[in-house]
Amino acid sequence: MHDRPWWLTTALSGALMVMIGAFGAHMLAHELTPRLMTAFETGVRYQAWHTLAMLGVLAWRSTVPLPGQRLVLALWAFGMLLFSGSLYGLALSGLSWLGPLTPLGGLLLILGWLTLAGTVLRASPGP
Repeated sequence: MHDRPWWLTTALSGALMVMIGAFGAHMLAHELTPRLMTAFETGVRYQAWHTLAMLGVLAWRSTVPLPGQRLVLALWAFGMLLFSGSLYGLALSGLSWLGPLTPLGGLLLILGWLTLAGTVLRASPGP
């Protein structure tokens, strides 16, 4: 299967996102402060959107493979790990040193979108 590791990464991100979101909704709703619950939910939301975006790039790549698409996937995957992961960790543990990882993850997510734009601009126009 073409891009099997990326399909697997995306599938696992989707499964984890649902599990983490359900855990937050059912187990943490009354345990966390509103501020920490909002941070946790933001992590789930960003993971959801970027997992869906990864599916889109993988589907596009299966018909029109272009240089840059794998870099987009990598930036989004590591961006989700740092952005969402730091928010989950901050909400669950209160460890403030995780806070600086959130903007770094956000930067990787943004770079993924800009790399996607560059990939599209460099692609040959279709018929």
